[in-house]
Amino acid sequence: MNALNISELTQTLGLQAKAASAVMASASAAVKNKALRRLAALLRENTQALQVDNAKDLERAVAAGLAAPMVDRLRLTPKVLETCAEGCEQLAAMGDVIGEIIGMKQQPSGIRVGQMRVPIGVFGMIFESRPNVTIEAASLSIKSGNACILRGGSEAIDSNKALAKLVQQALVESGLPAEVVQLVQTTDREVVGQLIAMPQYVDVIIPRGGKGLIERISRDAKVPVIKHLDGNCHTYVDDPCDIAMAVTVADNAKTNKYSPCNATESLLVARGVAAEFLPLIGRVYADKGVEMRTCPEGRAILQSLGDAKLADATEQDWYEEYLAPIISVKVVAGLDEAIAHINRYGSHHTDAILTRDHMHAQRFLREVDSGSVMVNASTRFADGFEYGLGAEIGISTDKFHARGPVGIEGLTSLKYVVLGEGEVRK
Repeated sequence: MNALNISELTQTLGLQAKAASAVMASASAAVKNKALRRLAALLRENTQALQVDNAKDLERAVAAGLAAPMVDRLRLTPKVLETCAEGCEQLAAMGDVIGEIIGMKQQPSGIRVGQMRVPIGVFGMIFESRPNVTIEAASLSIKSGNACILRGGSEAIDSNKALAKLVQQALVESGLPAEVVQLVQTTDREVVGQLIAMPQYVDVIIPRGGKGLIERISRDAKVPVIKHLDGNCHTYVDDPCDIAMAVTVADNAKTNKYSPCNATESLLVARGVAAEFLPLIGRVYADKGVEMRTCPEGRAILQSLGDAKLADATEQDWYEEYLAPIISVKVVAGLDEAIAHINRYGSHHTDAILTRDHMHAQRFLREVDSGSVMVNASTRFADGFEYGLGAEIGISTDKFHARGPVGIEGLTSLKYVVLGEGEVRK
């Protein structure tokens, strides 16, 4: 498409989204929930047809030599689609936060002041790979009373088009405008540049993808951005801890799935339990083909395994988000060193402590500067669906305006409301 056509396209998308957002702001909870339940039904009814469209994307990705973890992210299995459908139903079952008034307090002047939760308006979502993000974004947009413009990766274009069509069908059948959720139908990259520079139509941009994409959008956007750059998540095995539980959790946190941003990339182990714990988790990782990039102290303990894939960790390894069967391993003196290491090298995404010490757990929760902090649980739980948010639009490592998994409330704003009975300021 030429520049003129791209400009016309994005202007049209923006105008339509703005108009649809006005309708959504006044839509009843019943109508929004009807659209979500209809979307869940359509996803189940069309599982086979969606897989046919998805197969086209997978075929292209394999032919283009896309890495296995990236191809995995493209896959719309029946299980993935069922999770999407359940997410829609979970959202429909949740209370409607739009219009909710909080913190109402009487002031000395007689006025009462509180805050009302309202939709943001229009958000633009730019994402790569995972086509299920189309449903997550659309369903959250509907529930939160917003309109959205979605721009998925070119590698998932057929899957995204098929999913977006179902979303618009569910909206129209429920009495809402189809333009509440619009998918950019072209893979031309110029659209992104235009979309992130339209403050007159778009209220916030949410990028979801590789570091390069997010850095570019953060740099060039003329619209506020909710972002997360990396998922360098840590699991810290404390002294004292339940060794058997720690092995189970550290295994799941790394090997449950390698490609998501909430997979553990760095394992920190307290010196007091390292000799007992490391050979056990090392055995599990070795059997699953996970390479361990380790500090000298960790390597000396793991050496006895023989068939383990071991390498010396470099300084860069402590920063790395592998998204692959690789993990960095470091023996630390204890809690203080673990917290300092995470705050220095981590990406403020998700970090966990496995411990039996309540005071250690409390300190970890308070002092680790991340969007999600966990005690005795796998980092893989850092997810909007698992947190009961119905779905998530992304995981924010920012501190404003949303942090951690971003669900309905992250797509709303608060405005002050003042109730009076004729008071005037003296």
